[in-house]
Formats: sequence, structure tokens, C-alpha cells
Amino acid sequence: MSQGDRGGGTPPTGHGGRAARWLARLTLLAAAGVVVVLALALGSGGLLIVGAGLLGLVVCAAGLWWFLAHRGLVRLLGALVAVAAPVAVVLLFTFAGLWLSAVFLAVCWGATLACAKAALRGSAPQRSRRTVAAARPRRPVLLMNPRSGGGKVTRFGLVGRAEELGARVVLLDPTAPTDVAELARAAVAGGADLLGVAGGDGTQALVAAVAAAHDLPFLVVPAGTRNHFALDLGLDRADPSRSLAALTDGEELRVDLGDVAGRPFVNTVSFGVYADVVQHPEYRDAKAGTALDLMPDLLASEGATRLDARVDGAVLDSRQALLVSNNPYVSPDALSGTGRRPRLDTGELGVLGIRVESAAQAADLAVRGTQSAGLAALTARRVEVSAAPHEIPVAVDGEALRMPTPVVCTLRPGALRVLVPRDRPGVVVPAPPVDWRRLVRLALGRTGGGTATRIRVRLRLRAPAA
Repeated sequence: MSQGDRGGGTPPTGHGGRAARWLARLTLLAAAGVVVVLALALGSGGLLIVGAGLLGLVVCAAGLWWFLAHRGLVRLLGALVAVAAPVAVVLLFTFAGLWLSAVFLAVCWGATLACAKAALRGSAPQRSRRTVAAARPRRPVLLMNPRSGGGKVTRFGLVGRAEELGARVVLLDPTAPTDVAELARAAVAGGADLLGVAGGDGTQALVAAVAAAHDLPFLVVPAGTRNHFALDLGLDRADPSRSLAALTDGEELRVDLGDVAGRPFVNTVSFGVYADVVQHPEYRDAKAGTALDLMPDLLASEGATRLDARVDGAVLDSRQALLVSNNPYVSPDALSGTGRRPRLDTGELGVLGIRVESAAQAADLAVRGTQSAGLAALTARRVEVSAAPHEIPVAVDGEALRMPTPVVCTLRPGALRVLVPRDRPGVVVPAPPVDWRRLVRLALGRTGGGTATRIRVRLRLRAPAA
């Protein structure tokens, strides 16, 4: 991205537009391949391929539910079913002589989706984040957690590198509780003109709120374990030292800052199952074992807490889990930690609510995805979460807390000035949802501006010569 203000969007032209058209044509060709394979295999098991595949998915999802929601023999049976279902489908295709058709069908469908997403991404207006050139800070102060991310501060030499670039570094004491917000306020009082943090999302949020309150730029150094905020800013999480380049050659962008009951967050606020699990001290050392031990009580027990939420004008009732994010994720992958937020400046919260209380509902969710009644995906400006207990567990950017109900989540649009390096390798343009009508128009070379362009050409041809 070039220097200066780069908001808005421009349609792709030239080679990008031609590439998108050819990708759309490849999409239709691959989709035709799927239809042809099914038609040719119809007499020898084409319907069996589709039916067995769907049945295997349903049975596998049911097995996973039994595994998570029960203990003892039922859990063991669920694990066996979840593993056996896909194996049985593969064996069925092999012994029925359909494995080659099934593989070709899967490849064609995978190619169809890949080409469709690439075509739509290439044909969509390129809406880059609005950034402006940033002046070099004169008195930057960086807070660094030496234990965060398994010791990334030491491993990547962040202290020495930051000091070489003119920053003052404050190392947090890992042996004692530290009020990072108070340290940040002290740095501001001492004349800091930039605040930064090398740590996880939870620490980032607390210092970001101080920076926003004083309208100071904020520097994100992804030295935590996951650093979703840094990921969605496009920063290099594999080498956090690259973020320090912003101190000498950076640019600034405005992003939203979340608020949950007066506490800031930059990534997500979790209610329900995940929030309950992370409250337990043993979770830090044995995540998988602790989660599996608690899941039956959280998912299927009659006494398990159920959440209600008012999402602007909509109501979500009796949910086992709610995830509220600072700007929406592009898909429910946010629940697994693999999702992305294409923008951090939309002024809206993302909301995902889950209610799955039986194997049948788990199977429905696996087959129908976001169309299932068990999964709600919404956006809102205000979310109010309530439950029967007067106080509920809440995980704010991964930090385990307890808050009195109702818990209100809001957003402060454009409250945070983030200083980022010009070179951000993680910036991606997410593909919009697959739209078959748009793909057909694109493949035929028909775009939204075609009619207007032809009219303008005719008018020029008919205009009298000067």
C-alpha cells in the first residue's frame, strides 16, 4: 500500500479483471465436471456417493456429540463412531468400485469452490484499510511481558531492538501481579507520545484503552501465544520484531475498540462453555483434558447455565455459548480460533451463538452450517447478555473473569490509533460469499458498469463534431 489516505474501494481493472473472468469460467467448468461425474456414475452409484458422504458426515457429527457430552462407555462409543464413520465411507467406495469417481468428484468440487472464491475476490472492489502517513514518535514507551508466548521477548531480542530504535522499554515482572494500565498511565504522565505492548491480546487491550483515552498512537508487537488482533492487522506473528519497524517507518490506521462492562477488548468476549472452562486453574497446564472433563456438565447437564442475549433488536435465547467480537469474523471459524476479521473499522460487533443439545442437532449443524437453527451469526452495535446466575464467567481476550449480569458489550468506533509497519505480510483480501449469478455474469464478461459504459460510448459517437 502506498503512503497516504487509502480508504474506499476501486474496481479491479486490466489484468486483474481478465484473470477474474477466466477464474469464473474455470469455476463453471469445474461445476460442470461435478454434474458430469454424477451423471456418468448415476447408473453405477452416483447417488450412493452423495448419500453415503452425507450419511458419514451426519454419523460422525453424532459421534462427536456423544464423545463431548457424555462420559464413560458412551464417550468411548462416540469416539469409535466418529472415527469409524469416515473410514466406513472410504471402504464402501473402495469395495463398490466408486473410489475413483468419489475422488474425482471431490477434486472437482474443491476446484469449483477455490476458483469461485478467487474469481469473486479478484472482481470485488479492493477496499484497503484507511491509513495515513505517521510521524516518527520521539518518546515511545513499550511494555513487554518476558513470559508471554513462551518467552518471545527474549527469543527475538525485542528489548535490544526496540531500544536501538529509540524506545524506552518497561519489562513486566513475571513473579508479581502487575497493573499494566497503571504503568501505561504513568508512561503518559512521563511524556510518552506512543504506547506499545509486546504481549497477548489481553495485555494489548488494557494498554490500548489508555492510548485511546489520550489519543496516542498504539503499537502492537505480537509476542503472545495467538495474537488474533495482530493477525487481523496483517502483522507478522512468526517474527514479532518486524512490528518494531513502525517506530521509524510506519503508517497509522484507525480501528474500533470493544468494551464489555467497562473493560476494553480487542478480539473477543466469550460467554458460556469456553468461559466456564478457562475459569479452572488446571486448564492452563492441561487444556484438552480439563475441557473434556468439564464438557458433559456444560453441554448436557440440566443444571448447566444457559445464556440469553439481546442483540440490538434480535433475541437469542437459551444458548450454551456466545462469542462477541470486535468487528465480525467472515465465518464461524472464529469459534475454533482460525477465523479472520477482514476489517476492524466497521463500527459493528460480531455475534455467534450456539445451541446444540442432542446428537441430531449436532448432525444438523454439521450438514447445514450457518443455516442450522443451532448456530446464529449476527452483527450489532450493542449486545446484552443475561443468565439466571447473578454473576457469570466471562473470557475477555482469553482472560478469565467473572461479571455481574446483565453484561453489556459495545464498541467505540475509530477510538484507537494503531501504528503499523508499511510492510505487513498478513494483509489479505477475503473472498465474499459464493454468488452463482454473479459468477455467471462475470464469466460472460457482464459487469455492473457495462450498460452505462455502452451508453456513454453511443453518446460520444452521436455527438456533433466541434
